[in-house]
Amino acid sequence: MKNIIKSLLVLMSAFVASCSSQQSLQEYYVDNSENPNFISIDVPANILKMDGADLTDAESEAMESLRKFNLLAFKKTSENVAEYQIEKKKVKEILKNDEFVELMKINSQYGKGVIKYLGDENAIDEVIIYGDSKEKGFALVRVLGKDMNPAHIVQLMQAIQKSDYKGEGLGEIGEFLKG
Repeated sequence: MKNIIKSLLVLMSAFVASCSSQQSLQEYYVDNSENPNFISIDVPANILKMDGADLTDAESEAMESLRKFNLLAFKKTSENVAEYQIEKKKVKEILKNDEFVELMKINSQYGKGVIKYLGDENAIDEVIIYGDSKEKGFALVRVLGKDMNPAHIVQLMQAIQKSDYKGEGLGEIGEFLKG
């Protein structure tokens, strides 16, 4: 009986270790926030300067569901091409996790990307926007909120376009994202 219990404990330990071996997106952010190849910033939602904007009820509801943004960008240079490939692969591997639900793919003149979310489709707690460019690098944006829904993403984009926000407070990452 002792051997059976020991065997079960060993199997359970191995299972738990294998489940936790994949890095979470949050861990990835923390691990790379001090890496000189990355630009990292946490931004409160109120930085978007929406007070003076003429928002619809739906846009206001979308803004109220936001808490903050975590931005992490890998700035590709001729000296870090190999690390860029490694980091890009790590991020894509993390985003393959079944807990992320794909909302849409992005394919533009600037690069390719994807928008995914965590949570229930009627109560999203986190939206992940990933995009990469062969020339510039890649960016990851975590939009953290409470009970957001997919329609909030569209409403949010419309609200930002109406605001006076021009990228203030984003520093180097704002320049990276602009072009």
